[in-house]
Amino acid sequence: MSTFSGLNRATTSLWAQRRALDVTGQNISNVNTDGYSRQRVDLQSIGGSVVPAFYSTSSGIGAGVNADNVIRIRDAFLEGRGHTEHANSARLTAETDAYELVEQAFREPGTTGVQNLMADMWRGWQDVANRPEDVAARGQVLKRLETLVGGLHFSSSQLDGQWQQSRENLDVLVDDVNAAADTIAQLNTAILRANQSGLPANDLSDQRDVLIMKLADQVGASVRPREGGVLDVTVGSITLVSGGTASKLVVEGTTDPADATDDPPRIVTAAGSLNVTVGGTGGGQLHALVSVLPTYRAQLDGIAVKLATALNDAHGNGFDLDGDRGEDLIGSTSGPVTASSITVVITDPRKIAASAIGADDGSVPANLDRGNADALAQLGNGPDSVDSAYRKMIVELGVQSAVSQRNLGIQSVISAQVDASRESVAGVNLDEEMTNMLSFQHAYSAASRLVSTIDEMLDVLINRTGRVGL
Repeated sequence: MSTFSGLNRATTSLWAQRRALDVTGQNISNVNTDGYSRQRVDLQSIGGSVVPAFYSTSSGIGAGVNADNVIRIRDAFLEGRGHTEHANSARLTAETDAYELVEQAFREPGTTGVQNLMADMWRGWQDVANRPEDVAARGQVLKRLETLVGGLHFSSSQLDGQWQQSRENLDVLVDDVNAAADTIAQLNTAILRANQSGLPANDLSDQRDVLIMKLADQVGASVRPREGGVLDVTVGSITLVSGGTASKLVVEGTTDPADATDDPPRIVTAAGSLNVTVGGTGGGQLHALVSVLPTYRAQLDGIAVKLATALNDAHGNGFDLDGDRGEDLIGSTSGPVTASSITVVITDPRKIAASAIGADDGSVPANLDRGNADALAQLGNGPDSVDSAYRKMIVELGVQSAVSQRNLGIQSVISAQVDASRESVAGVNLDEEMTNMLSFQHAYSAASRLVSTIDEMLDVLINRTGRVGL
């Protein structure tokens, strides 16, 4: 090895430390960049030749340092855990939001809730029982009944509106998923070409990881690594992205909340219509569309039917002011009685059947008897009453909402811990970068000093060799 080889070693060191300083500066510059993974120069010693020549052998010292490779600091296992926990958090968030919207639709407890409106209506019947001869008392019970029916209409329309909004949100989410999958496929192709050409692809990999985490939030995606830095993305048992090719998802099923049970919404592949089991926000929205909202919509319809049946049966047992047998109080605008179609059929206060006896059944005038009005006022009492059924539904809703909120709180803590672990590996630590910067700076100074020392040695060797006595 010649003396000049020392200059090459010093030059490689200068270049390596400068490159390490450049990477450190890149890390510091992106300390607040979302999705950025800190980078590190992979310093490798350039070894000496191990193959002897005919007339010379290597000293074995080596030829300096190589700093061509810049690697991303990323833990694949923590990333996979992050995908899972983010998907769970997003799913629970969507389910919790759905329960909160249902609670808002019922407005319980509150003065405008169905429970309070039913209590006002039963008190109205008691007022009729106290003053059966008063037409105004009969008129106010009709108005209270109309208010109750209006409350049922409002709750039903709120549930239907929430269902339709969730259905539209699911369509938008699937379109966003398809766009992200296309971008991931393009990034896979670019990363593969970069790796095959020996070019850096760290920034492209960061962009891809951000999109994959977004997919995990939306539909619960997971990844499978392949050669060349390529990642396949799977959703459920379906491969959404395979190398540079992306599949598409579509939403099938009804757009009418009335048909949600017979033809529920579902996410399928555009090619072949294969059902896809999704998690994340999409899974939570599907649960709301298929289970939460239809369940409470059906229960509210059951409350309307129970109310109509109880009132009509009891009202038919009495007689109005004209001595005629009571007609149906509650009917439907179209088809069977539901919370959205229920209506008050009687509009004339004289048709209120408050009396338990007809005009010719006894000595007491029909307009002064209160027996049937009192019986109607007592319909809200008892374990089998419509009030009891409604309270049971509201209590179950409160319990399910509380459980969902508690599960979301627990999952939020788990997700935060996983994110902290991911950040501790991939995130930029300014203290660590400052330490590295000082270390590389001192190494650069030492390498430059080595160059100066070798230069002085060569000066002596070249300019002073053979000169004696000077």
